[in-house]
Amino acid sequence: MIIDLITKNFMIGKSQVVNAGIILGFPLFFFLNLSYAQSLPAGFPVLEELQRRSQLLATDSIRSSFLIRPVLFGTTLHETTVNGISPFVNKDLAVSILPLLNTTRILTGRPYGWADYGLIPNPGIQTYFSGGVQLNYKFINLTFRPEVVVAQNAGFQTGLEEMTTFQISNRFFLWNWGDNPERYGDGTYFSPWWGQSKLTFQYGAFEIGGSTENIWWGPGQFNALTFSNNAQGFPHWTINTFKPAKTFLGSFEGQLIIGKLQNSGFAPSQNEDLNDRFFNPFTGDSRYLNAVTFTWNPKWVKGFYFGFSRTFQQYNENRGEQFYDWFPIFEGFQKKRFFNNGNSVDFDANGRDQTITLFGRLVVPKTKSELYFEYGRRDHAFTWRDFILSPEHARAFIFGFNQLFEIPEWGNSLQIRSEITHQQESVNRYIRYGGIRGGLSWHTHNPARGFGNYGQPLGVGIGTGSNLQTVEISLVDGVEKMGILLERLANNQDFYYKTQLQFTERKPWIDLSLGFLYDKQFNNLIISSKLQLIHARNYQWQLDASSTREFPKGRNLTSVMGQVSAVYFWKRK
Repeated sequence: MIIDLITKNFMIGKSQVVNAGIILGFPLFFFLNLSYAQSLPAGFPVLEELQRRSQLLATDSIRSSFLIRPVLFGTTLHETTVNGISPFVNKDLAVSILPLLNTTRILTGRPYGWADYGLIPNPGIQTYFSGGVQLNYKFINLTFRPEVVVAQNAGFQTGLEEMTTFQISNRFFLWNWGDNPERYGDGTYFSPWWGQSKLTFQYGAFEIGGSTENIWWGPGQFNALTFSNNAQGFPHWTINTFKPAKTFLGSFEGQLIIGKLQNSGFAPSQNEDLNDRFFNPFTGDSRYLNAVTFTWNPKWVKGFYFGFSRTFQQYNENRGEQFYDWFPIFEGFQKKRFFNNGNSVDFDANGRDQTITLFGRLVVPKTKSELYFEYGRRDHAFTWRDFILSPEHARAFIFGFNQLFEIPEWGNSLQIRSEITHQQESVNRYIRYGGIRGGLSWHTHNPARGFGNYGQPLGVGIGTGSNLQTVEISLVDGVEKMGILLERLANNQDFYYKTQLQFTERKPWIDLSLGFLYDKQFNNLIISSKLQLIHARNYQWQLDASSTREFPKGRNLTSVMGQVSAVYFWKRK
């Protein structure tokens, strides 16, 4: 079968996970020659932001929508950072050594962080390494860029034992329909992987082949509703555009994939007694994934890009052998088509899980600004009437912007960018589910469990049912940057209201953080650093020792995260 071939050719095996805690990550990067276009791994530090910023400055030659990533390098990026020479090139063949990337993170006290190529959300020290080579021969593109994550995988305090049986059971309700373990086994975590590798055959603007690289769908700068670089990449077959396909109607981009997702295999809680009482162990094998996305930049509206995506997953053992079993993305959108005598035949019975997203991005070089949005649903509407009357059911959304102000006196630009990610269930849960407890969150489903890979969400990595607001203010000049980052993270809001904690002395768990950003280039080396102070109010909904029913007081926790990414290029002109 197709999915078995993917496993045979791309999967290392289930022994990828162990546990550790120092994030010293060096992503190894492509070296450019101007004869062959090179792609930028999805979410790559510093360089992807620079390429995106070049669109606002009207210096980008690729004009990618940034709704499907990886993207190609543009002219500005060649000239300012990675204008390199391939070690070997002739008329048909080019062999390039990929620069090194290392990301190292140190975090105290509690988990924090996302969008990091499979670094685990755990305190301690952890590191990521990546590097390799790329070969282009006529229409054949081979990229071999393996990676490895090593993490301390330290434990941390949660306070779950202080809660009532009712509250704990609700915590496990979301855990049982997702895959988000608090800790990834005992001891050091060690996960080697094929990484950002692929073998494709290209023709014009299109390519077909197999890959294990991360993909990113949607316009988000910090998060994405379906695919991002939050989790480890997964093996998949792909048919896609690798640059905009130009037609008389405008430019189009698209991708169709068949992939394989794996469960983490870990129980969710660090408390084995609670796991024994409340956890429903995994009952399925690997999950089959089919997904498609399509974008359009109308010829008559420059700088405006919009599109949609659709994903399906289910346990591979429950999948049939008919066309729609292999390609459910082509099935109808109304769930009533799959019901027989009040029972769902294909979806609920076989555990098929769907998400649909719509997104758009507007780039205005004249004002050096961009606006974007992404809106998604993780469940079929029963009928079109159901969708029109209740569009907020099972939804999540992202809004964001990026604005540049040139400061000639200083010789650089002021960049202000912001993004809102909202996953919390809407208020329609009061009517749809009865009472106030609500249903499942974004990235959870039954019985297919979470939309993730090896225990981490494929898209939004901030936590189940969490909401995030991010603002960054910085001075930028090419790859160099100095600025501050402000974040407000409302953790696990779906659990909080499902458990009715608002009627107790326990207050919402809110993280307020301040980060200091500094990126600098030293000849062949680019350093990107972040020092972040994270103040958790009512951490893990715990109560302070001095709290009383009359005067409730939550426990606060202040943590520090230091992160450094280093990109080293082997050769420069």
